[in-house]
Amino acid sequence: MDANDFLLIGVGGGLGSLLRWQLGRVIDRLLGTAFKFSTLTINLSGALVIAYLSTLLAIGWEHRYGTVVTSLLLTGLLGGYTTFSTMQLDAVQTSRANGHALAVVYLVCSVGGGLLAAAAGVALARSQGVGP
Repeated sequence: MDANDFLLIGVGGGLGSLLRWQLGRVIDRLLGTAFKFSTLTINLSGALVIAYLSTLLAIGWEHRYGTVVTSLLLTGLLGGYTTFSTMQLDAVQTSRANGHALAVVYLVCSVGGGLLAAAAGVALARSQGVGP
């Protein structure tokens, strides 16, 4: 990694975080429910897009560092857009406010749905004749 990678990750991360913040506000305002649809939607869409782009561009774990695409887009933008820590906080807050059952449903939807979204992203890219 060089100075350009640090800059690209910082710019992408900032833009991704702003996008997550704004989209979360819009979803929360529209739905206004106890279930954290905003974080769930953001994380699922991020899993779909990162899997799709990684497959489309044939980017594996060994190639995740040091290019404009991986630094700016995958690590920066999509890393800033998605949020594991907010998902954990949402689960704790949901558990306290609405009971453990809703928190468990939220976590299952987040983790299971994220895996399904990533698989869908890979399948979508492969359906276009690209990827391994």
